[in-house]
Amino acid sequence: MDENIIKIEKEFGVNIVNRGGKLAIVGENAENAQEVMRKLFNIADKGEEINETTVNYLIDSMRDGTISQVGRGDTDTVIMTLAGKAIKPKTMGQKKYIDMIKKETIVFGVGPAGTGKTYLAMAMAIAAFKKNDVDRIILTRPAIEAGEKLGFLPGDLQQKVDPYLRPLYDALFEIMGAESFHRNLEKGAIEVAPLAYMRGRTLDNSFIVLDEAQNTTPEQMKMFLTRIGFGSKAVVTGDITQIDLPGSTKSGLKDVLALLEDVEGIGTTMFTNKDVVRHPLVQRIIKAYEKRDAKDLYKEKRKIKLKTPKR
Repeated sequence: MDENIIKIEKEFGVNIVNRGGKLAIVGENAENAQEVMRKLFNIADKGEEINETTVNYLIDSMRDGTISQVGRGDTDTVIMTLAGKAIKPKTMGQKKYIDMIKKETIVFGVGPAGTGKTYLAMAMAIAAFKKNDVDRIILTRPAIEAGEKLGFLPGDLQQKVDPYLRPLYDALFEIMGAESFHRNLEKGAIEVAPLAYMRGRTLDNSFIVLDEAQNTTPEQMKMFLTRIGFGSKAVVTGDITQIDLPGSTKSGLKDVLALLEDVEGIGTTMFTNKDVVRHPLVQRIIKAYEKRDAKDLYKEKRKIKLKTPKR
């Protein structure tokens, strides 16, 4: 589309001209622009949608030298949604994440909103369940309010915790359908519950997803990780820039990433704003916050340095 061509022209400082159905690219960075265009044609040939997010990702990949790897995960369809849409990795970060979940027993997926951390974990869980690799799916997250006080919620226990678990339900409904979900929920093959419900249990032959893990305490994280039994796999997702814990409470996710860094059987995928697959505006918002946070960190370090007395 014209706006995508204009963006590539602007980013690489080239002119792209349509001559009799062929594109002529003129400029100092013509080869780089050509490689991006080649990848876009490959995507279009597969019948996939090309949007601003796709174009941004290819431009960033060209700049950091990873564009040759783009497209290698195209055949890695995790599962089909109820509507017949293929769920598969869209970025190299997502491809690495999927491969790690297949290989390791416990995987941490850490990064900003919109990178597909939770959605892909849920897709992998449902795929494993449908292939009978596990007997049940357990989805959990800490019941922490995101900077708001919700007060006393009406209804029974399940109705009280549902608002915290709604994002997990949304993904389940899209991938497997509401009817299938409720049927498996009644049979106990799928369990969606707050993290506190995991205490005292041993979870064998299960695929367990812990979402919003940045809002766990170190004690809760230890409790969760020690629930995992034989034949089970766990994926822990979170964004360490969005911690909603009160006061100076330490995040269990930040704590465990350093603690278990070299432990065999555990893998970590660190997503970046490059892996954001939501609206391009989300990517720009995340970049703005990261820039501001980096500036604040620099000021804080400089302030500490100035306060330190010279010897």
